Amino acid sequence: MKRIVILASGTGSLAEAIFNADFSEQGGEVVALICDQPDAQVLKRAEQRHVESYTIPMLPDREQWNKELETLIAALRPTLVVSAGFMRILPKEITSRFKIINSHPSLLPLFPGAHAVRDALAAGSHETGTTIHWVDAGIDTGQIIVQEKLAINSDESEESLHERIKIVERGLIVATIRRLLPTLES
Repeated sequence: MKRIVILASGTGSLAEAIFNADFSEQGGEVVALICDQPDAQVLKRAEQRHVESYTIPMLPDREQWNKELETLIAALRPTLVVSAGFMRILPKEITSRFKIINSHPSLLPLFPGAHAVRDALAAGSHETGTTIHWVDAGIDTGQIIVQEKLAINSDESEESLHERIKIVERGLIVATIRRLLPTLES
């Protein structure tokens, strides 16, 4: 069985789309969630879906935290790690050891980082979208796997645009996982 481990930090709407998907045709299953926020709503969503979850709160010593995260990921033996709203930059030791994908709310390389939706609006963009990419040690710099465009309405707020992007993201991340799993070694 191909093992999927999810990394998430927030409310978990993207993670929930993955929890709810059936990857059995691709020989995969979601085996765990790792979260860095002890009070994150994603932990409740995982519990409701009977997904084993682990919390590793950020430590004052970032290197120690990185080592704890790497050790836990390794113990879970993932075929694929999916960053679904995990708001941490991962070090090269982790990104070079595991196959990790991320969903980002812009058409990379435009608007990397934590404020992509706000940045697209501030730049006066007429379109944005979502990107699924391989994770490297940079900030949203990994190889692009797939993108889907979305027009920006003239009266769009950051919140309304982000919600529309999330709808696209949920479908695209699940479709991408389904596409990738058959190509990955267990």
